[in-house]
Amino acid sequence: MASWHEAAAVAAPRPRSAPRPRPKPRAAPRRKARAKTGVAGGLAWIIVASVLLAGIVALNVAVLRLNIRLDHMNTEREELRAENAALGAKLSGAVSSPRIQALAKQRGFVPADPTTIGYVDLSSPRPR
Repeated sequence: MASWHEAAAVAAPRPRSAPRPRPKPRAAPRRKARAKTGVAGGLAWIIVASVLLAGIVALNVAVLRLNIRLDHMNTEREELRAENAALGAKLSGAVSSPRIQALAKQRGFVPADPTTIGYVDLSSPRPR
């Protein structure tokens, strides 16, 4: 037999004019928060690219300055080599035999007579 509670549990038909209870709205699944890459992201990339380009330009300027200094040093080295060669030629002319002979004649020296030159034999024992 049916009890009163069972009868109450069975839903009675509702009249059409009665408003239907609205179902609770489901919470929409949350979307992942998307990072804003619009203007801020583009600006960050522009800044990074400009810093990198400025670094490259600064590096090229430094290398150019070093190359200019190296070119000046090479020019100076070549000038010093040429000057050393000229001084070496001047020195060899200063110590040449004809020049020394001419200076000796000016000071009154004469060459030794080859017939008056004597040699000493040092390999034999000396007389006592």
